[in-house]
Amino acid sequence: MPARRLHLVRHGEVHNPERILYGRLPGYRLSERGERMAELAAEHLASRPVVRLAASPLERAQQSAQPWADRFGLEIRTEHRIIEPTNEFEGKAFEASGALRHPSAWPLLRNPLRPSWGEPYTALAQRVIAAMEDAWDELDESDDDGDIVMVSHQSPIWISHLALAGKPLWHDPRKRRCQLSSITSYVRRDGRMVEVDYAEPAAGVDAVDAGAV
Repeated sequence: MPARRLHLVRHGEVHNPERILYGRLPGYRLSERGERMAELAAEHLASRPVVRLAASPLERAQQSAQPWADRFGLEIRTEHRIIEPTNEFEGKAFEASGALRHPSAWPLLRNPLRPSWGEPYTALAQRVIAAMEDAWDELDESDDDGDIVMVSHQSPIWISHLALAGKPLWHDPRKRRCQLSSITSYVRRDGRMVEVDYAEPAAGVDAVDAGAV
């Protein structure tokens, strides 16, 4: 059996014609392309022994987890610690990068290192990594020996990547390596999570990636 891995999977394309920064807002479902992207992600790891499946409570993550549940016969466990971060720009119809044009938003931009517009990067990284560690440890306590899939969002996946790689958490959101339905894979070595692979199985789908916080 292949050595166990933990995979952080981003959801597929969301139906968001107005390009709202949706964050934790309800009602944002996958588009038809997003559903196909989620299927492609599950197909990509069809040869892996996936035995545990968790997803953020947000609808788009739960939908993106369903192909994994169907393919591997698994229950979707809701994991609140891998949800989107809070963000004061949530519900806005403009990109955060263009917020400087809006005087009412200027106070929120006073400290991009934290960031001042939402949940601190350190807090986000801590909760996501704790969820990863707990999922790994829980599986160790059972007779199962296989992979773990956790379906989440761009920001939680990317910030935890930076933290685990020992890199600064402040970054340009436009340069995140975390595309729709991408898979970031980890193993645990010497008591810490180490990234071993990154894949974009839905890269051939002409999707619109708008609305991530």
